[in-house]
Amino acid sequence: MSNQPILQVQEVTKAFGGVIAVNGVTFDIFEKEILGIIGPNGSGKTTLINCVTGFINVTSGKVLFRGKNITGRPAHKIADMGITRTFQIMRPYYSLPCYKNLVIPLFSPRAKRTGGWRGGGKLGDRDTVGIDILEEIGFERDSFVPYKIASTLPTGYLKRLELARCLALKPEIIICDEIFSGLSMSEIASMVPLIERLQMDGITLIMIEHRLRELFRVSNRILVLNFGEKVIEGTPEEVMADEKVKEVYFGSEKAEEVMSHA
Repeated sequence: MSNQPILQVQEVTKAFGGVIAVNGVTFDIFEKEILGIIGPNGSGKTTLINCVTGFINVTSGKVLFRGKNITGRPAHKIADMGITRTFQIMRPYYSLPCYKNLVIPLFSPRAKRTGGWRGGGKLGDRDTVGIDILEEIGFERDSFVPYKIASTLPTGYLKRLELARCLALKPEIIICDEIFSGLSMSEIASMVPLIERLQMDGITLIMIEHRLRELFRVSNRILVLNFGEKVIEGTPEEVMADEKVKEVYFGSEKAEEVMSHA
């Protein structure tokens, strides 16, 4: 990992009327790092990520990407810079075949500028490249699955399709909003190595997650939110040993149970 942060979130606050959803949150993430973000429901996790990715405007504070202030930029501009995301509620083009969901981001300015997925200076046939990406994230190339209409896919494949659409943009950062949610244990077991491989390929990841055992396995650091504020930031072991985390999130018995299986 680099000694210089790739992304800096500085005192970000987001208020909806009189309700403060995120309150002065600060953190850095470094290249090739995996940062997990956890907290109770309603703690501000997704709102924070929406601020980072430009889906909502911050009330105050800054977001810096490679030292450049990207606060207030629209979501498509931030994605074009290389910060992509998945969604808790998946948003594929439901009426299109799976591989055609990849053709659309492959026509994006970023894909054209960077030479497409895996580089090489040429995009080639976008249908073929789309199928290549799907194969990389777990679709069986020789099966009919890449050609199925997206609306017919089960949750496990839809989660992978979300990741594939991110990869089509050759991102520097992928933000995963509950990528393990709704998956069976066997699906999660196959997803964890994929996350690890993305990190080895040089992609920086931020993961919002409730499946803590799996998150602790892959994360370098954990950020805990509660009522929109940062409670603690540290290694999984440091976070789960913290008394504030035990009190506001799990209760001491639950924390000890999670850590014993992490």
